[in-house]
Amino acid sequence: QVQLVESGGGLVQAGDSLRLSCATSGRSFSTYAMGWFRQAPGKEREFVAWISANGGRTYYADSMKGRLTISRDNAKNTVDLQMNNVRPDDTGVYYCARRRGVQYRHDRPNSYDYWGQGTQVTVSS
Repeated sequence: QVQLVESGGGLVQAGDSLRLSCATSGRSFSTYAMGWFRQAPGKEREFVAWISANGGRTYYADSMKGRLTISRDNAKNTVDLQMNNVRPDDTGVYYCARRRGVQYRHDRPNSYDYWGQGTQVTVSS
């Protein structure tokens, strides 16, 4: 059974930094790429960041590029998302997820088979 648990969300002010973490359980974490998505109220879930299984490649949403760093620790089965200079439009629930396989696009929610419960990020102006 694979479980993903996000943490690190909260209420922050515009311009602050925030680090989200995702702890996973289950075997073979190091063989799967991982992603972060977010969902704002009334909007669809959108791609934020992706990291390859060995951590050697990353992708970021164009709208957030330059403010994010995704990283992973395969020894600890964790994947983190560092967010800098947050803005009010970064508000939403942030989810980590495990990608199904290498043939799936990194930026589509249906490419991922396991999801965490999400962590709320609220950015005040």
